[in-house]
Amino acid sequence: MQIKLTEQLNATPKGQKAEEIIRSCVHCGFCLATCPTYQLTGNELDSPRGRIYLIKSALEGNQFNDVSIAHLDKCLTCRACETTCPSGVQYGELADIGREIFEQKRSRWQKLFRNTVRLTLTSPNLFNIFAWLFRHSKIQSKPIKANQVESRILLMTGCVQPSLAPNINHVTKNVLAKLNVECIETSQKECCGALDQHLSAQETALEKIKVNIDSWYSLLETQDANLKIDTIISTASGCGVMIKDYPTLFLKDDPYYKKAVRIANATKDIAEYLSEKDLTKLKPKQSNITYHAPCTLQHGQQLPGIVEKLLVDLGYQIATVTDEHLCCGSAGTYSIFQPKISKQLRDNKIQNLKESSPDLIVTANIGCLMHLSGGTKTPVKHWIELFDL
Repeated sequence: MQIKLTEQLNATPKGQKAEEIIRSCVHCGFCLATCPTYQLTGNELDSPRGRIYLIKSALEGNQFNDVSIAHLDKCLTCRACETTCPSGVQYGELADIGREIFEQKRSRWQKLFRNTVRLTLTSPNLFNIFAWLFRHSKIQSKPIKANQVESRILLMTGCVQPSLAPNINHVTKNVLAKLNVECIETSQKECCGALDQHLSAQETALEKIKVNIDSWYSLLETQDANLKIDTIISTASGCGVMIKDYPTLFLKDDPYYKKAVRIANATKDIAEYLSEKDLTKLKPKQSNITYHAPCTLQHGQQLPGIVEKLLVDLGYQIATVTDEHLCCGSAGTYSIFQPKISKQLRDNKIQNLKESSPDLIVTANIGCLMHLSGGTKTPVKHWIELFDL
């Protein structure tokens, strides 16, 4: 796809990156078949190819309006299009660049609303004031300590997960303790930056990310055996994909780039980490379950089937889910800003998940868990909670 940037944008790294991504698109339309919003509306401007045209037009200096913004706002950033694209178009990166440009013409009311949501969700002291109203689970089992420490990891605590579903991190620590792995937890204030990045607060995101990189890099490289970690683990796939994407936010001559690569390479989803371990010591609770694969795990982190395989190896039978590649509609803050489409996607997803009449639905991301829980009486948990004995 040809593009002619404005002189101002042509001189910026973001403009050059956007041009590179847009030129890689060959108009094939494969993305339309896997885009959740296009499947619902049938409007090409609600597809990745259509949104690329809108962003391209803005980058070329053409006028855009509320209609253009609305079409980009409907994007879930599920990145199913990236999994499908034969040309390897990095649509997720382009969407964030487009959002930053479109933000300039957003109404004051929209900016206020979006900033309020963003700041509330990423400020633990503020979020915790009312988080108890939405609490999903409580800690029921006792904490376990490792008999001997054979390795040490840094566990991403998350912004909202400790308040909404504290049992997830609790069970994760117990599981790792049984494998003689010690956990160091991040502070709730150490946000991965995903919400800021995707809500056009890129400068704020970058500030947080640099703080994280400095802190975590020192733990990976320290010579102090009591502090050194070998892996960063996330139990929320949304956080995990953001951290793995850190290198894309820096130029290669930036001092933070090499550190970001080191951080990204050391980061693993909990399923990714456990798939490399001997799990014979673990005895999960057996029940009739079905699994929802978050977009951030199967498309963002490119780890399709990893949780399913792990659970099958542990004795579970995992039913095939119709349209398992499609988003459930959670997508970070999407369910707040696009409630109608979000609910449609959730209802469709729940219908497909319940085809096998499960007693329990399990997933791998706190956003998906909370979103799905609001639409079904079938219990929804993080799959790691199957090990809560």
